[in-house]
Amino acid sequence: VQSGYNVLDADSGTQALEIAHRREETIHLLLTDVVLPGMRGRELAERMVLFRPDLRVLLMSGYADHAMAAQGVLDAGTFFLQKPFTRDALTREVRKVLDFKAAVKV
Repeated sequence: VQSGYNVLDADSGTQALEIAHRREETIHLLLTDVVLPGMRGRELAERMVLFRPDLRVLLMSGYADHAMAAQGVLDAGTFFLQKPFTRDALTREVRKVLDFKAAVKV
């Protein structure tokens, strides 16, 4: 439990998908880097939302958000957290994404 949240940790997009498939309980949020071993974070999010349609997604990257948008990685309304960030900034952004009324699909 971190900042009041139960956290599931994965070393790759493939492992994250395996965990999400096996887990019976609700997963409320996917926090993923844009660049992952084996697949991009956006691909992971798109694949996970197929079988967890209520999943909220927060992408993070060390690249600037305008650079991500220019490359088509971030659509309008995509939640994005710029690295580096503090624990407090992460906690605030997670809360904001979870509280957002109309989940934006990836």
